[in-house]
Amino acid sequence: MVNFWATSCTTCVAEMPEIVATHNKFKDKGYETLAVAMRYDPPSYVVNFAQTRQLPFKVAIDNTGAVARAWGDVQLTPTTFLVNKRGEIVKRYVGAPNFAELHQLIEKLLAES
Repeated sequence: MVNFWATSCTTCVAEMPEIVATHNKFKDKGYETLAVAMRYDPPSYVVNFAQTRQLPFKVAIDNTGAVARAWGDVQLTPTTFLVNKRGEIVKRYVGAPNFAELHQLIEKLLAES
């Protein structure tokens, strides 16, 4: 999962505990999470957020906006991509995903060989 977010985005902050729970639920099955902070998010805020909430996955700071552009010019946060084992984007969520539906899709993707 690749999640584009910002510390100034209330929906992003609200969904982060669910993203952490999702990561923890599936990490032992090969599932990975990457949170990408938007270009306009001050790096010190991102580092503070990740440390104080003890985020258990990698957090990247997209200080040039190149990562957001590479993923289809992401502008809105949160935007979340679910990527399969072959590196293909399977689903794109703009706004908070339905986590029950997301978990079902993750289970299906993890079961694929």
